[in-house]
Amino acid sequence: MYCGTYLGIFWIVKFIFLPLALSYSFCMFLFVALTIGVPFIGYAFLKAYRDKVCGGEITFLNGWLFTVFMYMFASLLTAVAHYIYFRYLDQGYFMEKYEMLVQTLLAADVSGMEVYRDQLEAMISEFRSVTPIDLTINMLSRNVFFGSILAIPTAWVARRRKNPGLESHT
Repeated sequence: MYCGTYLGIFWIVKFIFLPLALSYSFCMFLFVALTIGVPFIGYAFLKAYRDKVCGGEITFLNGWLFTVFMYMFASLLTAVAHYIYFRYLDQGYFMEKYEMLVQTLLAADVSGMEVYRDQLEAMISEFRSVTPIDLTINMLSRNVFFGSILAIPTAWVARRRKNPGLESHT
């Protein structure tokens, strides 16, 4: 839970850059860079758990469960911040900027884009009807799902067992 809390705080800080990225492109760079860093932070927490709590050895299943629960707790904490942002702070800014980006794409007169015009307009109208709780639940479920998937290679890399050939035979 502690590692999940720290990771959740990291995700909240990372999330701050997402709405800003709609206006400032450098913030998108920061958001993507921090997102790429998430698996490395997860590995660092798992390695610390393996070395400090598990005595330097951990099985794949134990590492996977630790990492899944870490991502789940981080997702729950981050979901609270997502809800507060979309319910009280956003005031339609995110959707307005997103809609403006799609409208700019439609107005760009890119060849072949007319095929997708109806789909993009339907997506915009669907996006307008999404409530803050719907957005929050969607983001929460995505974070838990991708965290569970990301936990597989993390646990695989961090697994370690004691080498029976190195034990002393006294």
